[in-house]
Amino acid sequence: MTAMTSLERYQAMLDGRPVDHLPRVPILMQFAARHIGASYADFCRDHRVKVEANIRCAEDFGIDEVDVMSDPYSETQGFGTEIVFEGDATPRCLRLPLEDTTDLSVLARPDPQSSTRMREIVRTVEAYRERVGGQMAIMGWVEGPIAEAADLRGVGTFLLDLLDDPDWCCELMDLCTDVAIDFARAQIDAGADTIGIGDAIASQVSPDLYNTLILPRELRLVDAIRRMGAVVRLHICGNITHLLPGIATLPIDILDVDHMVDMIKVRESVGSRVALSGNIDPLDVMRGKPETIRNHVLQTYAAVGRPFFVNAGCEIPPGTPEENLLALCEPISP
Repeated sequence: MTAMTSLERYQAMLDGRPVDHLPRVPILMQFAARHIGASYADFCRDHRVKVEANIRCAEDFGIDEVDVMSDPYSETQGFGTEIVFEGDATPRCLRLPLEDTTDLSVLARPDPQSSTRMREIVRTVEAYRERVGGQMAIMGWVEGPIAEAADLRGVGTFLLDLLDDPDWCCELMDLCTDVAIDFARAQIDAGADTIGIGDAIASQVSPDLYNTLILPRELRLVDAIRRMGAVVRLHICGNITHLLPGIATLPIDILDVDHMVDMIKVRESVGSRVALSGNIDPLDVMRGKPETIRNHVLQTYAAVGRPFFVNAGCEIPPGTPEENLLALCEPISP
């Protein structure tokens, strides 16, 4: 069939229409920065560096989507804390806003148009729209309810809070969800056609806690994004097998699947409505032999069928041989 643009290929896969080959949507962060010789600090804090790195990688490796991802602290900075950038290290939060208090009144209210890091993400989307709008899929990003609550309170502390004071946790997660909706709207208005939701820490809770406390807030966020007209992609790092019955009730469009999860079980749970993305081991397999990567993609696609996006289980780590990313992104006819 006639060659498609990346955006045409991406949308056709979601719509159930024919595609020339499977869309490729690997997550690149530190790898992308190194590919253009930039520091990771600059990649995270300067939208111009991030845009250049991701577009260059898309062109060099054959990727069908660009995104705004770098670290989980855009909203956190907006809530009123300082983020430190140091060379090639992942940015870190100097002090968690709720580290030693449950008083939510100490939090600033993030504003996507004025909070420094949130505004930089919006600028990233705007720059993508100017350079590749109409040609490539553009994915914005928000932190999910439990992920952002844990960023504000601390992972271990918040997991204990879920058991000790679930009502307070719900109040905090409701606030985080409100902010995520505002942030998603700003990115969609700027040109994002897809919003990714990162709720990684959800994989660490029981099905009961997930279904009663977290899932309703994810549902409110997903519904809000869909009403804005954007595609929704859910990313929960780790083993989500025990959460699949709940996840299957979310009206998401794309589900990222980490390498320790059985893709066939995921397909059985979510059915053919949801596009699966993944799930190659980003370390052992992506740093292995190119032919192993190609075979993994072919075998996974044969097992789960459409809709399907080529991806690793999580971020492609720095140090991955370039020929291996080329192997992952090698065009595969459906």
